[in-house]
Amino acid sequence: MADPIFSRKSYLVTAGPHTLLLGTRTYIMGILNMTPDSFSGDGCLSSAKDATKKAVRLAQRFVREGADIIDVGGESSRPGAQKVSAKEEIRRVIPAIRALARAVKSPISIDTYKPLVARHALDQGASIVNNIMGTKMERSFLRMVRQYNAAIVLMHMRGTPRSMQRNIRYKNVVSEIIDSLKKSVENCLEIGVKSDKIIVDPGIGFAKTAGHNLEIIHHLGRFAVLHRPVLIGVSRKSFIGKVLGRDISGRLNGSLAGACASILNGAHMIRAHDVGPTKEVAVMTDAIMRER
Repeated sequence: MADPIFSRKSYLVTAGPHTLLLGTRTYIMGILNMTPDSFSGDGCLSSAKDATKKAVRLAQRFVREGADIIDVGGESSRPGAQKVSAKEEIRRVIPAIRALARAVKSPISIDTYKPLVARHALDQGASIVNNIMGTKMERSFLRMVRQYNAAIVLMHMRGTPRSMQRNIRYKNVVSEIIDSLKKSVENCLEIGVKSDKIIVDPGIGFAKTAGHNLEIIHHLGRFAVLHRPVLIGVSRKSFIGKVLGRDISGRLNGSLAGACASILNGAHMIRAHDVGPTKEVAVMTDAIMRER
């Protein structure tokens, strides 16, 4: 049977000057890719011309549509993606973050696993570090997060984006991810990163099969044992294509279904490309949950 909890514990998360009350409603994290090779084809660097202005316009649209956080990334994390240098990633994301810090009031998240990129982003106004290698973070990285009073998203992944799909054997995928994230949370606390700075993400699509991804969402209620808010990113991912037989351009309905199921099973935040439709799904699902 599924493990729907149909209610969520509320958590107060502080990220720099921002305070997020997660649990009373679902928060939406809008994806802003400063890349030329995003798997979803929506990178602001698909054309280098006016990339920063394009990023600002997109972020402002996201905010109008209901985004609570803008997540800026400068390196594709799709399976098999090529790694870029910290210097190149900084070139891609820092002008956008600098402009966004002036243009929107919402918290800005930097999607990176590179300490140097994170430091530059935090210097320019980001207040959340969304780390896809959150279960492998070095202590120096965690000390930097603590120093900046930033929040951290700890995501589960094995290997790297280039190698992750070669390491997808689990005895019990949900239990193993929970154990890994638990150790990561403990590492944060040992360094002095306070619990109100920590968000966990099981890493849908990262070193998982389509079946694993469905199983994680099905049993998402089990992640409540971590006592931290849960972020889920299902938007446009390949497991939706495998279930529905759709390419990336036809995965909106599947993404929304995944978001709804995740919320019902306890997700506090949904990371999405299509902010407007996802926000409506979240508002409706939250309303149903409140009437349980």
